[in-house]
Amino acid sequence: MQVDLTRGSVTKGILIFAFPMICGNLLQQTYNVVDTLIVGRFLGAGALAAVGSSYTLMTFLTSILLGMCMGSGAIFSIRYGERRTDHLKGNIFTSFVMIAVFSLAINAAVYALTDTILELLAVPAEVYDLMKAYLLVIFAGIMGTFLYNFFASLLRAVGNSMTPLIFLGIAAVMNIVLDLLFVLAFGWGVEGAALATVISQWFSGVGCMIYTLKKCPQLMPERRHMRISCAGLGEVAGASFLTCMQQSVMNFGILMVQGLVNSFGAVVMAAFAAATKIDAFAYMPLQDFGNAFSTFMAQNYGAKERQRISRGMRAAVLCMLIFSAVISTVLFIFAGQFMEFFVGAGEAEIVDTGVSYLRVVSLFYFGIGGLFMLYGLYRAFNRAGMSLILTVISLGTRVALAYCLSAVPFIGVTGIWWAVPIGWILADLTGVIYYMRIKKSLLDFV
Repeated sequence: MQVDLTRGSVTKGILIFAFPMICGNLLQQTYNVVDTLIVGRFLGAGALAAVGSSYTLMTFLTSILLGMCMGSGAIFSIRYGERRTDHLKGNIFTSFVMIAVFSLAINAAVYALTDTILELLAVPAEVYDLMKAYLLVIFAGIMGTFLYNFFASLLRAVGNSMTPLIFLGIAAVMNIVLDLLFVLAFGWGVEGAALATVISQWFSGVGCMIYTLKKCPQLMPERRHMRISCAGLGEVAGASFLTCMQQSVMNFGILMVQGLVNSFGAVVMAAFAAATKIDAFAYMPLQDFGNAFSTFMAQNYGAKERQRISRGMRAAVLCMLIFSAVISTVLFIFAGQFMEFFVGAGEAEIVDTGVSYLRVVSLFYFGIGGLFMLYGLYRAFNRAGMSLILTVISLGTRVALAYCLSAVPFIGVTGIWWAVPIGWILADLTGVIYYMRIKKSLLDFV
């Protein structure tokens, strides 16, 4: 199931490697989307608002772990490209211990601070109890999410993007079955929807871990690798925490916007909850293509394949623009039907509000697609700090404009929508200009 991205056709190699990643993350999105769909249809708008707002919070929390795993994965890819097996195994052990400890700390903190978090999010009184009940269950899946993302990042770093997809596929089906059982048959409400997601997350995490231990012994650290040196910790922590900051800043900005959305009331909350799920599904292929591109670049950077790096850049940009055009067209045309799928045609105000959001952001998916590629590029070249800068520009612009524009009476909530693509495009321009300035020195190193 492994693909060596330092050999063979450039375009074909990237696409073959990217396809399971795209499918896998689309399936991962179904964890919360299925909750949202069933809750919205059978438990009402209040429950939909609670689960939707919880999704934004959980995306922020898991982005911290995902970012650390992605940063470590970039180091794994470089070591794999260099064929430095001992160094790779040492990095794997150090990274696992570091991220596991961090995950446990996050899990303990969110349970201790649940009420404080809800107050900071300005959750309306009519939604507060439902959202708290959902969160107290869903937090139990954080460690399962860590296990999945760590071992999936490790497998993808060495060219295996299919195995994580298989485990996510099984988990997604499990999530749907358990959702229907717990919510409809047992009547457990939002807690049942959360429990279904937690069980599925633990299944995919433990399953991916067991597979890696059994089927990939060549990646497993031996006793001599099981020590943490200052140099090794610094190497892994540097890449992991910068990517973690990039991912968490991105989602913290979204969380701040969620607080602003909440101030407009339950209707806008429900519309934003459904629309952001659709939005996440729509641009997820672009995000995963950017991650696949990053692995390709990192392996070839480690192997010093300069020509493949240049060819991969051109092929990836073309593929991204084609993906963006197709996704934008579909979502713009069928925005109303997608919203009705979540909330029903009878909720006209919620549907119309969600459609207004989707039709603004869908026009600019080339912006987010380019940004994901820039993130992947700088992560692959071990310059994750630049990815963080681009995220700060994108999200800083988005948050500032959202608060400013939405305060203008004749713009209102629409200003939140338009702040999104403006942030993307400003970050893209910054990333491209910076790359053109350092391109020669980067490629001379290869």
